[in-house]
Amino acid sequence: MNLTEKSLKNPAGVAVAVAVILFFGAYSLSQLPIQLFPNIENPTISIQTGWRAASPREIESEIVEPIESVLRGIPGLQEMAAYANAGNAWINLEFGLETDMQRTLIEVISRMNRLDPLPRDATQPVIMLGGGNGDTPALTFFFLQLLPGTPGQINDYIQFAEDVLRPAIEAVPGVARVNTMDNGAGEQELEILFDPERAAQLGITLTNTAAMLGRANDVSGGFVEVGRRQYTLRFAGRYEPEELSEFVLEWRDGRPVRLGDIAEVKVTRGEQWVGRTQNGNPAISLRIDKESSANALQTLNAVKAVVEELNEGPVKDRGLVMVQSFDASVFINRAIGMVGGNILLGILLAVGILWWFLRRFRATLIVAIAIPVSLLATFIVLKLTGRTLNIISLAGLAFAVGMVLDAAIVVLENIVRLREKGLSTYDASLQGARQVWGALLASTATTVAIFLPVIFMREVEGQLFGDLAITIAIAVVVSLIVAVTILPLAANTWLRDSTLEDHNKARWRSIANVIMRATSTPTKRWMLSAALISVPLLGSYTLMPEMDYLPPVKRDAVDAYFQFPPGLANAPWLKNMCGYWMSGWRR
Repeated sequence: MNLTEKSLKNPAGVAVAVAVILFFGAYSLSQLPIQLFPNIENPTISIQTGWRAASPREIESEIVEPIESVLRGIPGLQEMAAYANAGNAWINLEFGLETDMQRTLIEVISRMNRLDPLPRDATQPVIMLGGGNGDTPALTFFFLQLLPGTPGQINDYIQFAEDVLRPAIEAVPGVARVNTMDNGAGEQELEILFDPERAAQLGITLTNTAAMLGRANDVSGGFVEVGRRQYTLRFAGRYEPEELSEFVLEWRDGRPVRLGDIAEVKVTRGEQWVGRTQNGNPAISLRIDKESSANALQTLNAVKAVVEELNEGPVKDRGLVMVQSFDASVFINRAIGMVGGNILLGILLAVGILWWFLRRFRATLIVAIAIPVSLLATFIVLKLTGRTLNIISLAGLAFAVGMVLDAAIVVLENIVRLREKGLSTYDASLQGARQVWGALLASTATTVAIFLPVIFMREVEGQLFGDLAITIAIAVVVSLIVAVTILPLAANTWLRDSTLEDHNKARWRSIANVIMRATSTPTKRWMLSAALISVPLLGSYTLMPEMDYLPPVKRDAVDAYFQFPPGLANAPWLKNMCGYWMSGWRR
């Protein structure tokens, strides 16, 4: 083969190529994003809007149905699902995997701009690429706890979390967004509580008052020329919340009737309908999502460092503390470490078995060269194709550890056989690789043909196991190139003055004799064939595990769910009881 001959004639070029592969492979390994599972593309667009105090029926008729009418017929749309509950509406649009989601997102935004005006109190629709909360698992959760002895309520610190904590964490490289989840109190709202008796005494109608408050705004009145100067005339009609009580509704007998005379004006956060506690303390939840291309472990470590600084600074000054609730790095490190340990153990076992058969350090090292070169070259391809380092890709590498040695063993055995016939080291290396090239190519092609189609599957199965297929396919292809280029050169260099002798020759002869006696007659051959077929089939049927999508992930956690009768969700005694239960679990 010309490739083998060129390699034997240019050892410096081969050494440089190996050094480049090792260097860029190690660099790619350090730059690969690390996460638990591969990225699974879910072509979904979600639309969320709210209408305060509206019933599900009103939400459906006034919000959901108009939005559905303008979104019908979008190219690539496979399913439209809508959910309406008290005060909120969700519309999830699911598309085919071949859909260009960027163009589709623009089309959805364009159609939403043609939507008829929603009810006045309804919020503007929020369009998100991805179902629900982006349909991606959170990187981690932190809880801002109100420590005992700190004045006020936890809801008083929602604005602090929005203004201080959220920007600080979102500035961390790799963080996509931070969602602050309060205790159901919602956004700040202006609340005007009317005294109907006082309003009736003064003859003030509430409908006119509401209309006047709705029109209260700053109005431009044009320009006024005064000599050489030009002034902008502006009528101030907008009030700050603390000044709104001075809003004049009417004049009676030369005296103003102000809003504060018939109503109480205050800024609140509405009625609390959700309670969050951590370690028995009232808390605010912060959900942190990472960018799709970010390294989960690096991003999480950076977030932890920022949170530690915040805990020592503004958080501590206010009598609060931020505590992590879910640490994904524990599971990622555990899973990656387990698979990585299996890979290392597989490499040691493969090299150890090679040495047991060859009993020569140099010969073992020649074959073992295929492992690091093939694996590091696979890391380069993973980096170039935008893949991540996860348990699926590492599992593929674990499978490939043994497979990459096949071609090298075959080539080395043929070189040793030709050396025993009296050929020189150079001729044995050249002809040894040439003679088995066709068989190795066919073997590699069949292996690649099995795994390669998985890479082109667009469904969830293909996205999940694509990393497994690409790692095995690339590692096997690279091992073939190593077997016909690097291995002959190494054999020509390191086996020049050594002779290989099979130390297990007597053992192979005894095994061959046992096999010959077991197949000496047609009856024995039929019985042996039947046993070799039936025993594996019976064992497979007996030991067949339960069918499942993925094995369950072991978590060091206990989840408890309680369902209470209507009307008890916000009862104070219930919150105290939950705190009592959690304190018992902590013990």
